[in-house]
Order: sequence, then structure tokens, then C-alpha cells
Amino acid sequence: MTMESDRSTAGVIGGFRFHPGWFDRAGQERLLRELRAAVEAAPFYTPTMPKSGKPFSVRMTNLGPLGWVSDKDGGYRYQPTHPETGERWPPIPDVVMEVWRAVADYPHAPEACLVNHYRPGAKLGLHQDADEQDFAAPVVSISLGDTCLFRIGGTSRKDPTRSFRLSSGDVVVLGGAARLAFHGVDRIYPGTSTLLGDWLPEDGRINLTLRRVTRP
Repeated sequence: MTMESDRSTAGVIGGFRFHPGWFDRAGQERLLRELRAAVEAAPFYTPTMPKSGKPFSVRMTNLGPLGWVSDKDGGYRYQPTHPETGERWPPIPDVVMEVWRAVADYPHAPEACLVNHYRPGAKLGLHQDADEQDFAAPVVSISLGDTCLFRIGGTSRKDPTRSFRLSSGDVVVLGGAARLAFHGVDRIYPGTSTLLGDWLPEDGRINLTLRRVTRP
């Protein structure tokens, strides 16, 4: 399979929009500076699965009024504070809000920006983003750092899936039918970006996911 076909989104469920290279290198560096400052206030932590308590392979933090968290006893949920520090999440940076305003086609602001750090070897199984109240609002995702193999299917876990690569600076939108599509990250390609090297010793990939949680 060629790199060009690895980037093709042909056959993906309707409502999915792909904006390759939304951020050039300078834009990625600007976003990373904002993100690093926010993570100083809300450090990455490792969430755990409901009931089993199994740790995720990705580390997480959040920005905005609400943050998505998961643990053994409380399960999946949104809350206004960091589960380890007890402090409120930092605000969503303006450079991230600019992306939402440009691509969301939705009149209200996002309330949560989940920040995932995928270290080499990390992955995220197929899942729906279904813990929100208003599915009219899309999910907007920004990729930074190493390239990943992203997989997306339909609204049933049994639907066929399509995989393609997301690179640093790419933006994707899950709206319309794709809002409740099952999706995940199959693998990270280590060494495909130098963006994170002077910050995170494991390098890897950062993904920012913007969501509206409550109904306006």
C-alpha cells in the first residue's frame, strides 16, 4: 500500500471530513507551545477502565470547562476538575478554538478538549463518542506528532471499517452520520515526526478532541 492510498478516505461514512495539513510546521509549534503551558497546570495521567480498573495505554488530560475521565468506580463521565490534582481544567487555547469555529459548522462553543498522549505501542480500540448530550455538535480532532493509523467504521460495531494515516497538523471532523461512528487508533508510527522530541521523552502522538457536552 502506498503512502497516498494510506491517506485516502474513500468509502468513509458520510459526515466525516478530513483536512490534511491544516497546521503547517509553524502552526504546529505555536499550538504545541500553548498546549505545553496548559499541561503544566493539568498534567497527563493514566485513566482506568470502568469495573476492571485496567489502565489505558494512552495518557490523558483535558482543557475547557469540562473534562472526560474514566476510572474503575465512576466509569466514563465528564467533570470540571482534574481527577488527581482536584484543580479546574485550563481553558481551551484560542488557536484550538479557531479550528472549531472554522470547521464545526455548529453555533455553540465546545465544552471539552480531551488531550490524549499516545506513546509508541499505544492504541485505542474501536469506540463511539456517546457520553455527550447533543449529537448535533460534531467531534473535531487535531493530530500532533507521530503519524497514526486511524480506523473508522459505521454506527454499529459490526460495520466494515476503513483505515488511513493521520499526520501531524491534520484535522478531522466527525459530524452527521459519522458523529456516532465507531473509530479508534490501531498503531503509532514512531519517528515520523520531530515535533514533540524536546518536550516528551517518549515522543509519540498528541490528539486533541473537541466536544460539546451539554445541550445549549
